[in-house]
Amino acid sequence: MSQTPPPAQLAYVLHSRAYRETSALVDFLTPQGRLRAVLRSARGKAGTLARPFVPLEVEFRGKGELKNVGRMESAGNATWMVGEALFSGLYLNELLIRLLPAEDPHPAVFDHYAATLLALAEGRPLEPLLRSFEWRLLDDLGYGFSLNTDIHSEPVAPDGLYRLQVDAGLERVFLLQPGLFNGTELLAMAEADWTAPGALSAAKRLMRQALAVHLGGRPLVSRELFRKP
Repeated sequence: MSQTPPPAQLAYVLHSRAYRETSALVDFLTPQGRLRAVLRSARGKAGTLARPFVPLEVEFRGKGELKNVGRMESAGNATWMVGEALFSGLYLNELLIRLLPAEDPHPAVFDHYAATLLALAEGRPLEPLLRSFEWRLLDDLGYGFSLNTDIHSEPVAPDGLYRLQVDAGLERVFLLQPGLFNGTELLAMAEADWTAPGALSAAKRLMRQALAVHLGGRPLVSRELFRKP
């Protein structure tokens, strides 16, 4: 008696590399989490679909951590990006590969990723999109913290100075030291008010600090793309 094939899942390719003679080893983002699978005959039609930013329907087979791609079809138009928007998309992909545990469902991350790709392709300002994605990803993985209260549950004071305790949250300090955040910037971040002076640059610093511990000290390759002339 033949077995019913598993249902196809919505997916995006995060990364693909050659595997054996004609196959590819592909990291996918799905609502069910990050999945790694072998794509056979990667030089054929399926291989042309195994590119980043293409919405797909993929049938995954196998019960182990390394699955096989049974069927793969386009589920919509590819998101076309160039320049810094493209670099930003690659940055999102690398973040997800590095931070998302394998086969750990995060449907909200999948939805936010798809929406962010569309916004990047539409030419919307990059920095607010990236900071929002980083924040939502950290929060969904359980690493989030409050931006309007400190580690003692006290409201963030607009005239206060704060440092990030990565495992706890924001701590108010009363002596100047490198890497601090002022309360006005933090409260603007909490409201996603990117018109507030200094809010975007402070958010970039804050997310760098918050992400660093979870990246294990290894730099993100995609960040280097923004530094090239």
